[in-house]
Amino acid sequence: MPSRAAKKTVAFVCAYYPPHVGGVENYVARLARAVAEQDDLAAVVITTRDTGLRSTVDTEDGVLVVRLGAWLRLSNSPISPLWPVQVRRWLRKTGAQVVNAHAPVPGLADVGIFAAGRRRRKVLTYHAGTMHKGVACSGLADRLIARYERHVLPRLFAAADVPVPVGPSSLAADRPGAVLITPGVDIERFVPGPPASARAREVVYVGRLEAASSWKGIDVLIEAMALLKDVPDARLRLIGDGDALPGHLETARRLGVADRVEAVGVLRGAELVDAIGRAAVMALASTTNAECAGTVLMEGMACATPVVATDVGSLAYVVGDDEAGLVVPPGDAAALAAAIRRVLTDGALADRLGKAGRSRAETRFAWPLLTRRYIELFRSL
Repeated sequence: MPSRAAKKTVAFVCAYYPPHVGGVENYVARLARAVAEQDDLAAVVITTRDTGLRSTVDTEDGVLVVRLGAWLRLSNSPISPLWPVQVRRWLRKTGAQVVNAHAPVPGLADVGIFAAGRRRRKVLTYHAGTMHKGVACSGLADRLIARYERHVLPRLFAAADVPVPVGPSSLAADRPGAVLITPGVDIERFVPGPPASARAREVVYVGRLEAASSWKGIDVLIEAMALLKDVPDARLRLIGDGDALPGHLETARRLGVADRVEAVGVLRGAELVDAIGRAAVMALASTTNAECAGTVLMEGMACATPVVATDVGSLAYVVGDDEAGLVVPPGDAAALAAAIRRVLTDGALADRLGKAGRSRAETRFAWPLLTRRYIELFRSL
């Protein structure tokens, strides 16, 4: 087996990394571990710390993980003026030949691409459609995002050798030479529960519950639950955490469904698989194209759980245009409620969607299929 010095090194640059919870974080961790398992490749991750200004260095699952300090945070974006110097130093120190930066969180990924220079090959994986909310540019963060996407992002794409959109709605999808590689799901971990028709009438949401992620449409989902008065045993479980949770629970109280909405916090491992596998429906009510990948839908599909999603970003692509779930217009609580009602009350439909979801997860979104494509890409560079 080649020594680490003899291996080709891939540097993954991303704003956040596990144990920070999120789809991008899990995506990068899965890739980094897959690269580290190769005889001819080594992996280093350059990311940020949750707290503290000093850099830390550890080896996690065979991956060298460098965590840089952040001076401040603007919305969900950590920022530090030291990163250009620090990233160049770590790229040089680790001998990285390929840099794989993961965006859209502005900041560190941009530094990773520009700091790579001309000698290193650069892959930019873009995990979103526009992050601009489109509400008259009312907030400072929204105005900055609009300017970033108009002025900075085109330069970032131009500097990359290969853009990788994670879904057809990613802003990288129409770039020259783009290679579509979606997120994946661990089909050996996320396994089917009982037949969907035999499950309790429980609707599950899994994801962030943060004010900065208001486009997840949780209030629309709660409003839909309030419209399901004819299905009195329907319950909604919110799996996740964030600063917007008290507001969501207040919405449930105001709409008279506080007793039908339960927040259970962050679940991991077997607890998460069990929660998804016993739910009758997984719902994702996102309202903007910022929802590009829909990883959580893949986890639901792998558990043979019927999914209901909104027609934004790449969610219809993941579901397969009603193959493994139902797709409704964004922001339409009545349509969302109608789709959930169909699945909860039509056992044959629920079982058909669940089986199709598992099949689609196995043939399209199993992680080994996707990490293999990345490894072939890195080797080709």
